[in-house]
Amino acid sequence: MVDKPTKSEHGRQIALPVVGTVPLPEPQHLAFYAVLVSLGILEIVEWPVVGIVGIGHLLASQRRHPGLQQAGEAAEAA
Repeated sequence: MVDKPTKSEHGRQIALPVVGTVPLPEPQHLAFYAVLVSLGILEIVEWPVVGIVGIGHLLASQRRHPGLQQAGEAAEAA
């Protein structure tokens, strides 16, 4: 059973049975993902495009993540 979302220092999180604690995106990001998935369901946009745009949006919204910052710096140096 899924627990109610809780608020912590890292924003809202939800506890899932098998996965564990998962951070929830901000409401405007959830709305974006909902529209993106609905475009895929209605076959207005192909599923591979939905996946690529969704992953790109997720990565762009995590621009302050230290691991991503290091990867970007390494790519710049190469």
